[in-house]
Amino acid sequence: MVAGATSAHASTQPRIKVEQGVTQPVFSYADAIREYVYVESSVDSDGDGANDRVRVDIIRPKESDQGLKVPAIIDESPYYDNSGRGNEAERKTYDADGNPLKFPLFYDNYFVPRGYAVLNVDMIGTTRSDGCPDMGGKADVLGGKAVIDWLNGRAKAYDADGDPVKAGWSTGKAGMIGKSYDGTLANAVAGTGVEGLATIVPINAISSWYRYQRMNGLVYNFNYPSYLTNVVDTDPDAKCAAVRTALDAAAGDDTGNYNAFWQERDYLHGTISDVRKVRASVFAVHTLNDLNVKTDNLSTWWDALGDRNVPRKIWLGQYEHVDPFDYRRDVWVDTLHRWFDYWLQGVKNGIMHEPRADIQAGPDTWITQKDWPAPHTDKVALRPAADGTLGLAKADKGTTATFTDLRQSENAMTADVGTPAAGRAAFTTGELPADLRMSGTPEVSLKVTLDKPTSNLTALLVDFGEEARVDWRSGGGITTNTDETCYGESTEADDACYRTTTTRVATRPLEIVARGWIDVQNRDSLTTSSPLPAGESGTVTWDTLPQDYTFKQGHRLGVILAGTDSSYVRDAATGAAVTVDLSKSRITLPLVSDRPGGPGFGGKHGWHGPARVDLPTPQARLF
Repeated sequence: MVAGATSAHASTQPRIKVEQGVTQPVFSYADAIREYVYVESSVDSDGDGANDRVRVDIIRPKESDQGLKVPAIIDESPYYDNSGRGNEAERKTYDADGNPLKFPLFYDNYFVPRGYAVLNVDMIGTTRSDGCPDMGGKADVLGGKAVIDWLNGRAKAYDADGDPVKAGWSTGKAGMIGKSYDGTLANAVAGTGVEGLATIVPINAISSWYRYQRMNGLVYNFNYPSYLTNVVDTDPDAKCAAVRTALDAAAGDDTGNYNAFWQERDYLHGTISDVRKVRASVFAVHTLNDLNVKTDNLSTWWDALGDRNVPRKIWLGQYEHVDPFDYRRDVWVDTLHRWFDYWLQGVKNGIMHEPRADIQAGPDTWITQKDWPAPHTDKVALRPAADGTLGLAKADKGTTATFTDLRQSENAMTADVGTPAAGRAAFTTGELPADLRMSGTPEVSLKVTLDKPTSNLTALLVDFGEEARVDWRSGGGITTNTDETCYGESTEADDACYRTTTTRVATRPLEIVARGWIDVQNRDSLTTSSPLPAGESGTVTWDTLPQDYTFKQGHRLGVILAGTDSSYVRDAATGAAVTVDLSKSRITLPLVSDRPGGPGFGGKHGWHGPARVDLPTPQARLF
């Protein structure tokens, strides 16, 4: 029986209605109960001697006060009164008594009439919650967990007068959803193993704050903890200022190493949240060109969930930091509806028997497949040669390429690759004889000698060739239009209508497909720096960011090796001369085959020759 349904002899009892495998909008949105509570957490993040209380704004069918039990859809966020949520930056609004009037995004408009409660939770230290933001740490995680505990009778909550409030309307089942920081909180709370959290839908979400702010010892932003916590704390005081200072000190920008600070904020193997504790199913959504929450946050989390046989589904788009509501709206709403119906209402709608992965293959093309990365991939090693070519054969023994660790943009690294440049070594194939699809994570392995104790290294995998691609550098890849589409019911204070979007497409001469960075000092360990003695050789192996991308027939595939990437890395260049032993260096790509036997990728075509191209300036990025 569907949750909330009743037997025929009790037809007067309010109940969920299901037709054609989905819940129907039979409950009034206008008449829904709008209320708020303060849930007591287990942490005192501001050190005032009292546990922080978490503000929870709730909208639920009025029938849930008449015996109907409903599950909860939760969007916990630090952004409800600063940057807002969604493409239109919606904020909460309240009536004169502090009751919620507007719930950002469409979740409330759409799902409340279908028999759900929707909870907008103010992350600790933000909007109307107590405490100080913790940038993914203990307070952030346990504040959200307390809300799930309250729904299941394990935590206390209070109304505005301080009277206890119980969630008597709750089935105990909850799902968490959200983009960016919101989705990160969903990952984090799931990693506590809290009972009652049945599913999460993290969208472009962080799974490791180290990966969000570091790669292999290199720092994307200095003093980021204090910056971000100050942005989201809209009522900062001296106590939170002290917390921000302590966060920066603990982060270890001076080394870029992984330490206890980052382990607390690591949801794969963390001290507060750990993927091995996850009970919830996961519908993970990410965009492959997101250079804010980079794709290694998705791939490592996804793989770890798979290792534990967690029920899961994935969407991968070709945009930057964009919500699927703004690039595949109708399909997204339908799929999300069926996902929540299955996991929270118990509706048997077949969604778990469909292909697990939806991948955007072009501006207007999506494919479905059994899993991601694509089944039937072969790891193919491409090897650089002294003449600037890239192929399958090893370079001659003793051949080398040398460049200097300069601080330069990706524009400079990829411009005029046929012309020698002091700050990079460039290698390209000839024209590809057939389309080649890569799905997964490339690996770079270089044998290097330095004339200084360390160098920063960048590896870029590049598609050289004119092609119409999603223009993710501009507006994230979307244009916002003036017309609207509506999803759910509206009130004067909270409408269900949102402006449509159009995918931006640009024809460009090249695309950087994958990027990866490392400090040579971290070649053996993320926790301990180990200089490479000048004149001694060492092997440096690391993963780039993952991708799913098709190199078209007639294009050239290139690999650029360079020093410090000023487009994304804030570290200073060391000025070291880097000598690469080409005979012992490679980049390994996961290439897709149409059949289990391999991609039919051979050396008989005799790839050769460099290409000469330019790269547009990357777009600035915000969290």
